[in-house]
Amino acid sequence: MRAYAILIAIAMTHLAGWSPVWATSGDEATLRHLKTVLWPQAYRTQDTDLLGQILHPTFEMIDNEGRRSDRKSEIEFVSKHAWTPSNFSYTIERLEIYDGKFAVVDGTGATDTYKYKSSNYLIKENGHWRAIGSHVSGYKEK
Repeated sequence: MRAYAILIAIAMTHLAGWSPVWATSGDEATLRHLKTVLWPQAYRTQDTDLLGQILHPTFEMIDNEGRRSDRKSEIEFVSKHAWTPSNFSYTIERLEIYDGKFAVVDGTGATDTYKYKSSNYLIKENGHWRAIGSHVSGYKEK
């Protein structure tokens, strides 16, 4: 019975025009590189131009304390604050692409002194993936 309900849900989702599509190798590789290399690089090097390319004009972030920030304030923050973590890594635990236009990337970021979880939402416009939202939670110092 449960399998039948799952099949109906998948069929209805597909008929509604919003079906999950397994990532093409190109999009998946691009999103992995963006999240694990370029995004941290923009913060580490205070590269506001790169960060501006990653963050969509409508980008909003919710931090571990529940505070919201937008693209402009995030870029301004990065321009004024150096981020020099030792041994930063981001492990992607979920990467899904929907209709080749919307992606969810989440996982765990960690350094020698702290770790956190984040969920990131990206859209593809004019052939480029850009972040529209990010949520950080579970920040813990080691």
